[in-house]
Amino acid sequence: MTLTSVLNTASADSHKDIADRIESSPQFSRDRFTGGRKAFSMSYKTHAEILWRFITEDNQRKPDVPLPGRPLRTPEPLKKGTKKLNSTWLGHSTVLINIDGYHVLTDPVFEDKVSIIGPVKFKRDVAPNFHLLPKIDVVIISHDHYDHLNKDSIQRLAESVDRFIVPLGVGKHLMNWGVRADKVVQLDWWESYRYDHRLTLTATPAQHFSGRGLTDRNKTLWASFVISSTHHNLFFSGDSGYFSGFKEIGERLGPFDMTFLECGAYDLSWHPVHMLPEETVQAHLDLKGDILHPIHWGTFNLALHPWYEPMERLVAASEKRRVRYASPVVGETIDPETDQLGRLWWRHVLNQNRSFVTAN
Repeated sequence: MTLTSVLNTASADSHKDIADRIESSPQFSRDRFTGGRKAFSMSYKTHAEILWRFITEDNQRKPDVPLPGRPLRTPEPLKKGTKKLNSTWLGHSTVLINIDGYHVLTDPVFEDKVSIIGPVKFKRDVAPNFHLLPKIDVVIISHDHYDHLNKDSIQRLAESVDRFIVPLGVGKHLMNWGVRADKVVQLDWWESYRYDHRLTLTATPAQHFSGRGLTDRNKTLWASFVISSTHHNLFFSGDSGYFSGFKEIGERLGPFDMTFLECGAYDLSWHPVHMLPEETVQAHLDLKGDILHPIHWGTFNLALHPWYEPMERLVAASEKRRVRYASPVVGETIDPETDQLGRLWWRHVLNQNRSFVTAN
């Protein structure tokens, strides 16, 4: 399949147009998105076993003390087209990316609690002040799970953001929450949206699933994204298990200056939809990435592994395979042109030595 560009216009598609695009999508079959493969599912027995493990196993799933953080600093406005790249991790899969003077925000979740029965964000010494966000050009949403698509956060951004780029079907959530239809662009895998002559965003495959309730499982698409500018090329995974799609994306759209790849909330019980840390490193290599920036860890208690384990395993695998990796605290800005890519800060937390956090 070749890339299909949606040139210089937001999606003003009617509900019928979107419905037609969904019906004709290669990822859609029998009233559900499948991603071209058998959908991930669990037996009732497996569900019960996992629930019992969550109830009975502690395993250091939450930190005993507040985690370090840094205040969000409003970046200096840059002229569009400026050759500059940096990123600021805001927790979980929320990343503020400054790419050649454009501000791109991924999976914005500003709230401490994302659903009535869902987990609460880990406490931090310093939490970013989201009121200090710069003007956002593009928001990318990877899929509609609550820890990636948050109603309050979307409504906070609705007026100020220029474009929301989402997978097919996800746009209905945003428009129901008050985002203007002309701001919402819905993409199938391998479709591109050209924001202007310098910035293009492409939806690419992922191995995951979607749904926000009991009746809408896989009614919307999930995706990873490629963010391409005149001078830089980035990959954002959203949520995904490890699969051959990473290698295909790398061959077709790589190499990448940075890959923002999920690294956390994994377990063998749901291994098809979340990577193990060693697989995160392999995915980065498949994608032909330079710097690996792990996301989707250290923010919510979503799995049964210790909260710090994802990074311990990722660091070991990265160093073994000579992969450059970033390890910022929440609120810290990473500049790929330097070797200041973060510290092994979770080890300081484990040793109850967090004095470095207050340093400027």
